[in-house]
Amino acid sequence: MVVTAEWAWVYEGYDPKQERLREALGTLGNGYFATRGAGSENCAGPVHYPGTYVAGCYDRSESVVAGRRVWNEDMVNLPNWLPLRYRCLPDDDAAGDWLTPDHPTLRHYRLKLDLRAGILVRQMLFQDGRGRRLGVTHTRIVHMAEPHLAGQRTTLRAYGWSGRVEVESGLDGEIINSGVERYRELNGRHLIGHEVGVEPDGTLWLSCSTAASCVRISMALRTTVRPSVERRTSLTESTAMGTYALPISRGRPVTVVKTVAVHTSLDRPSEDPLRAAVDHVTDAPGFPGLLASHRAAWSRLWNQAELDVPGDAGRILRLHLFHVLQTLSPHTAELDVGVPARGLHGEAYRGHVFWDELFALPYLTLHFPEVVRALLTYRHRRLPQASAAASAGGRQGAMFPWQSASSGREETQEFHLNPRSSRWLPDHSHLQRHVGSAIAYNVWHYGEATGDDGFLHGPGADLLLAIAQYWASAATHDAALGRYRIRGVVGPDEYHDCYPNAQQPGLDDNTYTNVTAAWVLTRALELFGRLLPARREELSERLSLDDEVLERWEDISRRLHVPFHDGVVSQFDGYGDLSELDWGAYRSRYVDIRRLDRILEAEGDSVNRYKASKQADTLMLGYLFSPRELSGLFERLGHRLDDDLWRRTVAYYLARTSHGSTLSSLVHGWVLARLKGPDSWRYCEEALLSDVADVQGGTTGEGIHLGAMAGTLDLVQRGITGIETGPDGLTLDPVPLHELTRFSFTVCFWGHRGIRVKTRPGRLGISVPAAQRTPLTVILPGGRRVTVQAGEERWYRLPGP
Repeated sequence: MVVTAEWAWVYEGYDPKQERLREALGTLGNGYFATRGAGSENCAGPVHYPGTYVAGCYDRSESVVAGRRVWNEDMVNLPNWLPLRYRCLPDDDAAGDWLTPDHPTLRHYRLKLDLRAGILVRQMLFQDGRGRRLGVTHTRIVHMAEPHLAGQRTTLRAYGWSGRVEVESGLDGEIINSGVERYRELNGRHLIGHEVGVEPDGTLWLSCSTAASCVRISMALRTTVRPSVERRTSLTESTAMGTYALPISRGRPVTVVKTVAVHTSLDRPSEDPLRAAVDHVTDAPGFPGLLASHRAAWSRLWNQAELDVPGDAGRILRLHLFHVLQTLSPHTAELDVGVPARGLHGEAYRGHVFWDELFALPYLTLHFPEVVRALLTYRHRRLPQASAAASAGGRQGAMFPWQSASSGREETQEFHLNPRSSRWLPDHSHLQRHVGSAIAYNVWHYGEATGDDGFLHGPGADLLLAIAQYWASAATHDAALGRYRIRGVVGPDEYHDCYPNAQQPGLDDNTYTNVTAAWVLTRALELFGRLLPARREELSERLSLDDEVLERWEDISRRLHVPFHDGVVSQFDGYGDLSELDWGAYRSRYVDIRRLDRILEAEGDSVNRYKASKQADTLMLGYLFSPRELSGLFERLGHRLDDDLWRRTVAYYLARTSHGSTLSSLVHGWVLARLKGPDSWRYCEEALLSDVADVQGGTTGEGIHLGAMAGTLDLVQRGITGIETGPDGLTLDPVPLHELTRFSFTVCFWGHRGIRVKTRPGRLGISVPAAQRTPLTVILPGGRRVTVQAGEERWYRLPGP
């Protein structure tokens, strides 16, 4: 049973079927590393999966799949610092079993995640056949102020007996990546070269390396026990353990505190990871001191990312924000990492970076712009690899990979497993070239929200113009059509990766791809015109830009092909020729048809034959662009997109979407909210529940869906309020959503920090902190411009529906 409070997420009772989900949602992290919420007593198995992951720590391994050798790069599950087991040694009895939540003597179990302080508390009560009880409380943190530190305090209490407890605490390096069932046939052994040892002061340490990437990983562990007793140390090839026999009786509890330091050779500045880990844990304060500074760090984070939404929606949003901040914290600004689609919470998608930054960065830009700058720099550092990939494919510019990890090379798997048919199938998702447009979108909007011309005119211009150059080289002119076409791609839908019975993968003129490519070309031309002459000359020479090239970019941005059929915008050229699916029959037969592609393939059919989408594709345009901007894009391309056409298009695809991705309900909820559609809250609510209720059927236990979590935050921040940013001011154009009429949040915009936005039925409030030196320009619905002075709060009436 789940019990939620304003700042707490509580699970009452032990349920083995729910443990993986709880472990993912109970993950603690600080942006540098994270540890899943698994119990210290548990080893990896069907029920439990301990995991610790350092951001950006990947390793490549070879496997044999479907008779072929393939290579995959995984985010590595590091040595486990959690192991702590215990058993009772009553005065009048032999040693009992090692106790775990799965032991038959468990009588009570409670797991509490304190969101305000970033603390995970697990409480258990065991009782044997003679009525002797042992209470256990674990209090765990992954330190938000000191990113290399974590700790856990365990308190054992005896009720109705006295004797001793035997406690074993240590580090376990015999770890493999095995957290995702469908990856079990892949090689998950990444850690080699283990070394273990003990320092004169009793600090245990473990060091190892990743097999191919040669990242050195070191952990140092300090265990303190009360009452103080002698320790028996046991070192094996890959484990370091200490065992204690501690007296216990009623009123005289046992306390065990584990403090661990984690360092790798990826750290900057570079130093020996083992020496750094040992020194760090040696100098670390006791648990009360760690806890106090950890709480203070979380308090600062919550102040900077303030979001106040009442009711159940607010409690879930707070959980989502908690996990976003644990993955992408201010510490991320010091790292060379991207946005992992499943956070640092598990091994699904192998920890890769997809396009989820498109859903995460708009929210973060208005709170932690320095973090967003670093995440965009991750892409900029990999610009040479993207340029090489474009060149290898016969293109110019930069072709970024659909899946990225450490190096920036394409990491999309060659095959994927259909669990329904147990068949390994070719994977063509690498053809989702639209990931480049997502990067360009974030570059542009970061600049619009921050005024950081140093980045926008420097690395940002490098990225935006190289991506534009790729789209220009990918577009071919069709004389008969009088349009430019982009062929052989896959759109965000992902179900459709080729035409029915086609021998080659790829689709022509995916509308989302073409419209966003036109947008990229338009913004690239605008940015190029803003640059100083010396910078324009530098980029012109590097990218071979001249007047003829720029004129072609302009022409393509106005004449990329957008297909239509049956009075709606087509998802891609030829979509209207596909067969209709009998949705009612499939829902009746299977109930849950979210992964319709797997169902059809197992039947010997293909989703490529049908008008059926996994998630929003064409409708993603309504997520990225306001109605005004989207209409302007279509007008630039020579088409009229009025409200009636867009509403028909939304209704058309909504009826043909299986929602096989957590992003689907988010995007549809956003689009319907902007349209003031009656079903918008239904989809918004499903987006909120996607991870906490595990609506995709077991996937959250493999790692949270970071894009969907961040997107729900942005739904409140930008989707409902209609916030747009730019040098002219902060634009707000709220839409009424009856289920969410009262909320507030703060944003950072063009150097103004702590701007507070409040909504009430029919009213909008804006306040600017007194510490700001300049007034804030706000653009209200209808284009009305107002000024809010520093230290002032102003309220405005909104036009009726």
